Amino acid sequence: MDIKEIQSLIKFVAKSGASEVKLETDDIKITIRTGAAGSGGETTYIQQIPTAVPQAAPPQAMPAAEAPAEAAATKKEEDSNLVTIKSPIIGTFYRKPSPDKPSFVEVGDTIGVGDVLCVIEAMKLFNDIESEVSGKIVKVLVDDSSPVEFDQPLFLVDPS
Repeated sequence: MDIKEIQSLIKFVAKSGASEVKLETDDIKITIRTGAAGSGGETTYIQQIPTAVPQAAPPQAMPAAEAPAEAAATKKEEDSNLVTIKSPIIGTFYRKPSPDKPSFVEVGDTIGVGDVLCVIEAMKLFNDIESEVSGKIVKVLVDDSSPVEFDQPLFLVDPS
């Protein structure tokens, strides 16, 4: 089963409304759990059968906001014209092609459609994440070498 098939399966389960789906083949075991109606969360576990210890991602810390009403109003104004580039897969986010190389993109860089923005490692495969929009990198939302979830925001881009 390749990454595209896993992504399609995750999208299908999320849209179907099922609370849990388990798929097991000879070499891989996948469990997809969608949160209850109130939680809105989705959890996906992918485990290779020969692996004895599954790896779990640490919970992401949420930054503190100034005042909820002010922060929400300011955020809407700032983000109204920005495009969010999201992770198409789960895995480990890398900003550089290798530790001794420079980052693919930095804040302030101008990017075009098809430019490589980062690499996400999933199941020992390194996947180039390419831009689907042209514009300027406004913010990098994930730290280097951090685990990312499917559909997690990675970059904010100003398309103007």
